[in-house]
Amino acid sequence: MDIALPKKIQSFRLPVELIERLRQLAKRENRSLNNYVETLLLDAAYREPNDATIAAMKEAQSGSLRNSAPLDITSIEALERSMG
Repeated sequence: MDIALPKKIQSFRLPVELIERLRQLAKRENRSLNNYVETLLLDAAYREPNDATIAAMKEAQSGSLRNSAPLDITSIEALERSMG
């Protein structure tokens, strides 16, 4: 997300193992730890589907798309299994 938002320094206590895992994930994407964590938090804080997305999800779950079986959208793995 490339929006210039006002920033404030904040400290958090996190398990060392979690910080190391986040560092690894950030490195894989060639991003700083700060940028990676900020992006995760923004996504978690603002990820709410709009009405059109909710309607599409309900339609997919109902199985009314192309006479298919209902899709399980509880996880990526479940979705893949239900599409098979």
